[in-house]
Amino acid sequence: MALRVWIAIVTASLCLASGFPDFDVRNVELPDPKTHFRMPSYKSRAEWLARKDQLRKQILSAAGLLPMPAKNPLRAMILKTHDRGDYSIQVVLLETFPGYYVGGNLYRPLHLKGPAPAVLIPHGHWKGGRLENLPSYSVPALGINLARQGYVAFAYDMAGYNDTRQTPHDFSGWQEDLWSFHPMGLQLWNSIRAIDYLESLRDVDSKRIAMTGASGGGTQTFLLTAVDDRIRYVAPVNMVSAYMQGGDPCEEAPGLRNGAFNVEFAAMAAPRPMLVVSSTRDWTRHTPIEEFPAIRKIYSLFGAASVVHNVHIEAEHNYNRESREAVYRFFAENLHPERPNLKDQDVDVPPDSEMLAFSRNEPVPNLPGFDEVFERWRAASVLQMQSVTDVGQLRESLSYALGAVWPAHVDSRRSGERIVLTGTGAGDRVTGRWFPGKGKAVLVVHPLGVLAGVHMNVTEEARKAGRPVLVLEPFRNSPTRAARQQADTYFLSYNRTDASLRVQDILTALAFLKAQVRGTPEVVGLGEAGPWTVFAAAVAPVRIDVLADLDGFGGSDEDFRNRFYVPGIQRSGGLMTALRINNHTRAAFETNPQQTTGPGVE
Repeated sequence: MALRVWIAIVTASLCLASGFPDFDVRNVELPDPKTHFRMPSYKSRAEWLARKDQLRKQILSAAGLLPMPAKNPLRAMILKTHDRGDYSIQVVLLETFPGYYVGGNLYRPLHLKGPAPAVLIPHGHWKGGRLENLPSYSVPALGINLARQGYVAFAYDMAGYNDTRQTPHDFSGWQEDLWSFHPMGLQLWNSIRAIDYLESLRDVDSKRIAMTGASGGGTQTFLLTAVDDRIRYVAPVNMVSAYMQGGDPCEEAPGLRNGAFNVEFAAMAAPRPMLVVSSTRDWTRHTPIEEFPAIRKIYSLFGAASVVHNVHIEAEHNYNRESREAVYRFFAENLHPERPNLKDQDVDVPPDSEMLAFSRNEPVPNLPGFDEVFERWRAASVLQMQSVTDVGQLRESLSYALGAVWPAHVDSRRSGERIVLTGTGAGDRVTGRWFPGKGKAVLVVHPLGVLAGVHMNVTEEARKAGRPVLVLEPFRNSPTRAARQQADTYFLSYNRTDASLRVQDILTALAFLKAQVRGTPEVVGLGEAGPWTVFAAAVAPVRIDVLADLDGFGGSDEDFRNRFYVPGIQRSGGLMTALRINNHTRAAFETNPQQTTGPGVE
């Protein structure tokens, strides 16, 4: 079926550096968790703050949290309390999502005079989770020592660990990806709700909340700090690296590190005080000479270089006594607890059975399993996106899922009818056939490319009328890229799908037409290219006339899997949201034909 829509959208444009690529980097430069990333140069605070806002939304989008889901009551349950004289240990369950519970241990100082500072503790991938107690890594030692020093400390589970077993730790699939339901996003949501819990406690000073974790817990520490300003003081341990980004399901998600990496994420804490702990014998061994100076430069933009520190430990990958004591000193200097004994004292940890809500050897009783939790996530997503009335918010959600932007400038090279375009600084090469003319410009997109597109009736009729016509060659992946996508588990955390890149190419071509020809350009999507043009229309920042052949594409999960695979696209509202945007802007332009940009333009 054919659908004609007139649209105008608001989206953030990226200002890209100049330069024309000799090849399409999207088919050649394919980053992965072990790529050596380089920190970009940010020359001003304003430039960094714009980048920080973009990164924050990118993290939330990858996590399935853009827009932020509604918060249900936590219904916190304290199941057990162990009085240890000067502190207590409590076993806690939180309902972070309807029917989904996260377990944890709350370490509380006793006999305090007033509200205490609090520390959130996500654990790493050690087998024992929040109960791991080794010389090289001990969550109970950290929690108990912090409580003795005057902090309320909350250590909570990763998905799939200890009491939090309604989903496994390692789960994924094409359908889950379409709805942004994965361990990384689930854990980030649990961390946000864990702050909610700490803020609800009467003995917690909500203006003095800190966070620290090692390894995978370090990843969670800087990701949460990046998106939630309620974390005022932060100490990621043995995870801030330009050489290794993660490599576990809870540290990766489609779209998370597209054009980004962990050092940028960690720097988003600026200007809040931060201690970066690193080790001589893991992937953070370069931190003092590479990663930390890069982060300090960001702090310098705020005049806050004195509040970010690095401690480099001679050890294997760890959160050992020496690392913990460095964190105690940092927290004491900033949070001023009542009893600042900064030595890591030996601890007497209760048996696991006393620290858990559920037995290790039995299924979690009377709680929804994975399939039901996922279905509830999908249903909540649909209801939320249907209830959003702000068209700009809908556009933003789709834009970040697609990872597609309107180029600030497009460079071109021509040889007769042949043309090559690039969004300045993007490293992309968009090819096609260009027929200059007068009047309304038209972009023709055929799934089989230029040779098929130039012979379509719509192209021939436009050329006969003397109109400017650009026939696009859609992005096609190289054998190298296809092989890497098959082999790399986390390929889509660092690289976009073919469908996303085709939407980007349409935007680049439309930006070229807009710069070449006055007036509103038209885009025609034929066959399988119909959905590409509909979604491109839904994220373009200027008015576009669209003729799209959806050819039976109804927006089901199977449609997206087979014909337009973009992780997060269903979480962002899918086809119905794109059509809502298009219908809204069509109505707006019919009401005000002189309007050249869409409602809500800032």
